[in-house]
Amino acid sequence: MNRTAPAARTARPAPPLSRTLGAGLGLALLATVVWSGSFVTARALHDSVPPVQHAFWRWVIATAAVAPFGARAAWRQRALLRRHAGFVVLAALLGVTVYNTLVNQAGLTTSAGNMGMIMAASPVLMALYERLGGARLGARRVTGTLVACAGVVLLVSRGSLAPDLAPGDLWVVAAALCFGSYSALLRRRPAGLGGPAFLFATFVVGTALLVPAYLTSLTLQGGFTPRPGTIAPLLYVGVVSSALAFFAWNKAITLIGAARAGAVYYLQPVCVALLSYAVLGESMTWMRASCMALILAGVILASLTRSAPAASGPSATRV
Repeated sequence: MNRTAPAARTARPAPPLSRTLGAGLGLALLATVVWSGSFVTARALHDSVPPVQHAFWRWVIATAAVAPFGARAAWRQRALLRRHAGFVVLAALLGVTVYNTLVNQAGLTTSAGNMGMIMAASPVLMALYERLGGARLGARRVTGTLVACAGVVLLVSRGSLAPDLAPGDLWVVAAALCFGSYSALLRRRPAGLGGPAFLFATFVVGTALLVPAYLTSLTLQGGFTPRPGTIAPLLYVGVVSSALAFFAWNKAITLIGAARAGAVYYLQPVCVALLSYAVLGESMTWMRASCMALILAGVILASLTRSAPAASGPSATRV
């Protein structure tokens, strides 16, 4: 008669909403700040490391960094990974193989600041996917997203109705579409598939998908010379910007959803602009500073909502 009582007494209560929201926003912010450095490295290496080779070695390093805690988890869940191989391959293709290669390609013909600004279009797609999935975004979050988006548009166009886009800007638009789709896809991660196993599997598959393009690049462009100026940036994007940032971003989305994490992602052009100014000497104008303030106001408005985080999908309760 009382057989279910012990289970009820030992059940772990759900964390408070404020703690979940704070943790999710903090992880999304961590990933956003770290990723901002990737645009600076993509621009810094544009004349010394071919884009595909940059992407390939980034993910080789990232896979090695994740392996100590991800390989064993992936092996334990190998049956689940095989069952959902299509999902894993699609996530790896969008988030690993294509996205970063496009960013590196963009670095050949556009500034780091422009890359960060245009990539801020990704949250619009994330919010759209969530809305199509039935999630209620709320008036405050929609308003904040529009305010931040307006700041990004003004920043990219420099206040002009006919912005002059470089070829690299168009590559970043394609990268933004890939990243927004990848982030929305994370909400459909198969039930029971843990974060470390998923991360390691996507890194391995994404790197393997890059091999043909890497070999082609070696044949046509030749290799690059390993030296401190190339090795250090590759270690940064491999260990910090890939292993650490992707884990933080994936976890943030399981906690607060892609739309709210996407609102934090609007801070990326601000971070990239500051880093590119400090590291690469790119210009900082009053127009850019004003647009950054507008973006920041929109992020605050969109992030600090009263509504509960989206919990649809099995990934909402696990790493």
